[in-house]
Amino acid sequence: MSAKKLIAGNWKMNGSLAANQTLVQALLAGIGQPTCDVALCAPFVYLPQLQALLADTSTVELGAQDLSQHDSGAYTGDVSGAMLRDFGVRYAIVGHSERRQYQGETDVQVAIKAKRALAAGLTPIVCVGETLREREEGMTEFIVKRQLSAVIHLNGHCISEIVVAYEPVWAIGTGKTATPDEAQAVHAVLRAQLKAATEHADRVRILYGGSMNAANAAELLAQPDIDGGLIGGASLKAPDFLKIIAAAR
Repeated sequence: MSAKKLIAGNWKMNGSLAANQTLVQALLAGIGQPTCDVALCAPFVYLPQLQALLADTSTVELGAQDLSQHDSGAYTGDVSGAMLRDFGVRYAIVGHSERRQYQGETDVQVAIKAKRALAAGLTPIVCVGETLREREEGMTEFIVKRQLSAVIHLNGHCISEIVVAYEPVWAIGTGKTATPDEAQAVHAVLRAQLKAATEHADRVRILYGGSMNAANAAELLAQPDIDGGLIGGASLKAPDFLKIIAAAR
């Protein structure tokens, strides 16, 4: 397990110039000196604003919610890893279940995006997770291993440079959460898969991303293979996000 946990906020398609400023200022006012790493993953259009708001601190890193499979060229609407680096972005979420579901992203596309992120000097946060039907059919382990396997296959020895986020699809934005034991069981599977792929598996942080909130964060983060959280709705509320950060010791 990595020495420092990572708490990454995923704002999804939320925000405005005014709301972002209020939220970030409240976070910076209350964060102190956290014992974990912290990142905010904002929509592309707000990255310049966040870069400016975070310019005087090293406490909070900047993250994007996606990136292109391509380095440059005739790909209207895409944003490359190099462009993100231009704005001081450190992390990029790839393969979020919402993109797999709504944009039809495949395991191979997610693996390519992870590779592009690494090549641009970004740390990809690679999301894996099963649907409710897949869990009920006993396919959880098969699904998450298949999704991570594609990324391992394409990225080889660089795999120790990624972050993994386990996000059970049935627990995203639903208020349902995997129990600490359920989450730990899947994290242990992912850890074993990484250990089989690299001798530096302990460098890889495995985050939990299914409705972690201020009330359940401490218990989830106490599990041996949960190295942080990918936080959705709770990251839009400064008091809640600060409580999660405080729980990540």
